[in-house]
Amino acid sequence: MKILIVEDELKTADYLYKGLSEQGCVVDLAHNGIDGQHLALEHDYDVIVLDVMLPGIDGFSVLRALRAVKHTPVIMLTARDRVEDRVKGLHDGADDYLIKPFSFLELLARLQALTRRGRTLEPTQLHIGDLHIDLLSRKASRGNGGTGAPVTRIDLTAKEFSLLLVLAKRQGEILSKTAIAELVWDMNFDSNTNVVEVAIKRLRAKIDGPFNVKLLHTIRGMGYVLEPRSEVQGDQSL
Repeated sequence: MKILIVEDELKTADYLYKGLSEQGCVVDLAHNGIDGQHLALEHDYDVIVLDVMLPGIDGFSVLRALRAVKHTPVIMLTARDRVEDRVKGLHDGADDYLIKPFSFLELLARLQALTRRGRTLEPTQLHIGDLHIDLLSRKASRGNGGTGAPVTRIDLTAKEFSLLLVLAKRQGEILSKTAIAELVWDMNFDSNTNVVEVAIKRLRAKIDGPFNVKLLHTIRGMGYVLEPRSEVQGDQSL
């Protein structure tokens, strides 16, 4: 899940960033309405957490600008428990409203509900060769019990699962390190580091290491691709 948080209170923003990142989410942060509006319009997010009272321009203005061009789910945060504010936010196109202070678990449940609502037509399972990915349980396995082949569960960390999901949703598409960094890590990620290579190496060891058919391939000078191949192409050393 890729989330944009627009929150000027640094303590709250940091709390949400750490909590959602630990859940395996990719999180971008903006601390004012102008930066939040720019990110919301320029990038695609699964859901946006938008504070009402923001420096620059307020959350209602950001929401109206977003709704002119996009239907990204938005949950608004406010410290003001006024019916008029909630009505205004919902009228401007907010999908949900949460009053501060709030429970992180409640926010997480609402975010998950919003993304499920927006993805009712999307598959909940992905298959690449004999690799099976369950998006709801966030689990992966290889093998096909229906054909008699043993099914092997693959234990992945939250970040490894996010990386696998990005590659799986773009099966057959070569993704550069920069593209992977933007999709799996936050917008401040330094793509000049070797974090992507290390993550790919660890993921490959888990999904390909014990199996004869390799799925995760390195395309020299271009990036990485997830697909079954009869002949390995490119450098597989990383």
